[in-house]
Amino acid sequence: MTAYNEPVTSSTLTSNAPSTLSAFFEDRDDAASAVQRLVEAGVDSANVRLVEGGDGNAQVPQSTNDKGFWASLEDFFFPDDDRAMYSEGLRRGGYLVTVSGLDASLYDTALDILDDEGTVDLDERVESWKAEGWSPETYSGASSTKDAFNSTGSLTTGRGDEEVIPVVEEELRVGKRDVTAGRVKVRAYTVETPVSESVSLRDENVTIERRPVDRALDGTETAFQDRTIEAEERHEEAVISKEARVVEEIALRKTAEQREQTVSDSVRKTEVEIEDERDLTDKRPL
Repeated sequence: MTAYNEPVTSSTLTSNAPSTLSAFFEDRDDAASAVQRLVEAGVDSANVRLVEGGDGNAQVPQSTNDKGFWASLEDFFFPDDDRAMYSEGLRRGGYLVTVSGLDASLYDTALDILDDEGTVDLDERVESWKAEGWSPETYSGASSTKDAFNSTGSLTTGRGDEEVIPVVEEELRVGKRDVTAGRVKVRAYTVETPVSESVSLRDENVTIERRPVDRALDGTETAFQDRTIEAEERHEEAVISKEARVVEEIALRKTAEQREQTVSDSVRKTEVEIEDERDLTDKRPL
């Protein structure tokens, strides 16, 4: 899945999140499900597009009909290499879902939905296509600037009674795109662990003793009087209570940093060398 920053216009929202997301699918049901979930999540249906590819026959060579896939992506703000990559994926029967004009509050939601619906890792697919001989530069819908160069670096055209060599020069344009580098998820759940504690408990027990005696009454004892004596048994028992305490906090925080990167590439241009072998000093009348 790829994210792009659209050109800033009067209607473009200003945020750190790219306003356009694109995801590629091999299964149409997965692509349609992603579109439905995006709309249900609050994304304007007018900003969600599903581009369907060909019949999936990768053995059919590229032809002028394949330019229809390239043309179907002209409305999107894609670099030429990405446009060629998506066009080839569509030619092989894939499906492209794009979400444009995203509000910053919906960016993470849209990203989760596209991740959940079985998107294809196009970087891996491109490597396999290249192993088969595919190249974005040779795609039938390649840019007119690259097509303007033939094997000698120039293109000769005829205009009536003159021959013209157009002088073509490439310009290096550097854009940027947001690439997902992985996600961090923290899930909290509850587990129960058996614990045990020892506590000292006190028991008070009452026993009845009958002791045989044979003696005369003394002056402190009263004979023939109703009396009742009693004692109460008491026992201590363990009482369990629990107290929940916060012992640690786990937080996810996103930080953003700006970095400078030097991008190097090569550009081509047409060099013209003129050889004039006419003898301008020797002018003779015809």
